Amino acid sequence: MKHHRHDRNHDHHDDASLEELREALTREFWDERYGGSDRVWSGNPNRRLVEQTADLTPGHALDVGCGEGADAIWLAEQGWQVTAVDVSRVALQRTVQHAIERKVDNRVKVGEYDVLGTHPPHHRRRREGYDLVSAHFMHVPREDFDDVYRKLAAAVATDGRLLVVAHHPHDVDSGVRRPHGPGLLFPPEQLLATLGLEGGSSDDWAIEVAEVQDREQQTDDGPMAVRDTVVRLRRRQ
Repeated sequence: MKHHRHDRNHDHHDDASLEELREALTREFWDERYGGSDRVWSGNPNRRLVEQTADLTPGHALDVGCGEGADAIWLAEQGWQVTAVDVSRVALQRTVQHAIERKVDNRVKVGEYDVLGTHPPHHRRRREGYDLVSAHFMHVPREDFDDVYRKLAAAVATDGRLLVVAHHPHDVDSGVRRPHGPGLLFPPEQLLATLGLEGGSSDDWAIEVAEVQDREQQTDDGPMAVRDTVVRLRRRQ
């Protein structure tokens, strides 16, 4: 696959049960997936991450669902101190290995994190949180969505950013992607509603970006036009 991180539930279809969708987020599922090849993703950072952090001052970042570490390593190379978390131990081992190879292992630490678990992601310093919490293509069942993304939002420090990028449902409607299960792909409005931002920025959050953005994605069958949900929020307090 030429894209760094594609839909996390690529093998599930529209008639998949909630249990099956949740199984596709487990350690067993992803350890088997990563263990089946030497490299699953391209090794390149996600384009939206590069675009959306260009104007940010490096600090402490949390990369949720880090995979083999491309985003975390790129952030480290830009001067960020990064905590990279994933449910897969195989993925985390590869992140460590790749960080050593790129000589940024002093800026990248890893940790296990199950997005469907009961605990929020580990904070660098729990009272302060992170200057950037980044989650790219983290598609979870609608039944779990609010809990998952509220926990990620809670990990953001004052004046820090929450950056969420996802595949937009238009890609299924247009036939670019096959269905992956009801509600997995989502528009910006869904995340804003989860955080109480339907009416715009609040006392707690400033909406910096909440858009649907087009891009061209290279595939084995050639380039295809896709749409991303891109949301960047700044915590005010």
